[in-house]
Amino acid sequence: MNLLEYEAKNILSMFKINTPDSVIIKQSDKNTLKIPVVLKSQVPTGGRGKAGGIRVIESADDLQKNIDEIFELDIKGFKPKTILAEEKIAIKKELYLSILIDRASSSIRIMANVRGGVEVEENLASSFWNMAIGKENIEVVGQQLADYFDLPGQTFLLQDMLENLYKCFVENDATLIEINPLVLTDEDQLVAGDCKMTLDNNAAFRHDWAFEEEIKQSNFVSLNETGNIATIANGAGLAMATVDAVSDAGLKPANFLDIGGGADAESLKVAFDKIMQYKNIQAIVINIFAGITRCDEVARAIITARADFSTLPPLFIRLAGTNYQSAVKLLEDEDIAVLPNLSSCIEVAKKKVQS
Repeated sequence: MNLLEYEAKNILSMFKINTPDSVIIKQSDKNTLKIPVVLKSQVPTGGRGKAGGIRVIESADDLQKNIDEIFELDIKGFKPKTILAEEKIAIKKELYLSILIDRASSSIRIMANVRGGVEVEENLASSFWNMAIGKENIEVVGQQLADYFDLPGQTFLLQDMLENLYKCFVENDATLIEINPLVLTDEDQLVAGDCKMTLDNNAAFRHDWAFEEEIKQSNFVSLNETGNIATIANGAGLAMATVDAVSDAGLKPANFLDIGGGADAESLKVAFDKIMQYKNIQAIVINIFAGITRCDEVARAIITARADFSTLPPLFIRLAGTNYQSAVKLLEDEDIAVLPNLSSCIEVAKKKVQS
């Protein structure tokens, strides 16, 4: 689940990570804010600044006009239900800091860049400092991060921030917390200027979550609009492993899709509809391990959903788990092959792409 900026910052504040003073604006609110103020559209997508969704207001006369415009501003298909109004902070330096799960090394890692803000997006080729982090080495990581940022005077601040950030990450079952920019103010304080936070939907049962975005059964993420392989899996771990395997084979995964436990005809139809928006897809790899959702249910869903798309690319399917044999029979009757494992799916898909 991707949180809105204000939701992510509320969580950061609970873990003693500095954020700008702010208020939330709803469309029906009467607004009397302290000027200057920064208005930020709360939509679940990037590129808000370039689209006009982030505005610095220097005059009270301009306030309501800009609030009204932001509420009506469509950014990549999203209009905000809320606007975040923040104090304008004095910026000495903008940095980049994130904590995330690294699947390849099965570790939690800190990533940093000395150029934060839009510089990170515009300089994707620039190298990132990164290091595995755990309870046992937070002080060491903090020291090395201070050296990397060339902020020796903020070493203790960074150590405290990393300790709090790590605790926030683990206790909230996060998969990513990205602070961009991490602002060094004129008073030499470190403040989270913006924050992107992703939580693991599968951990919802451990939390009393109440966010604007409801937890969805499926989790679709676009990875590469020019990708040639689409992927569908159930479970975040299996979905990530499927994307990694496709990429490792030298192919270009277009998307990440975890359909969760709801692999029914409607969810697959929605998935196929999204996949068909990509122009270069030559094959779809479906990797399902059925537990609560049975293989025969998945097979029926694939058959029903496929019937709605006359130009659907070839399907390369791996199924395992409950009612596997029944699923194979259903699919074979429709001339849809089931392959023995994910490697076989990718190998045959690769031949199709290269033919």
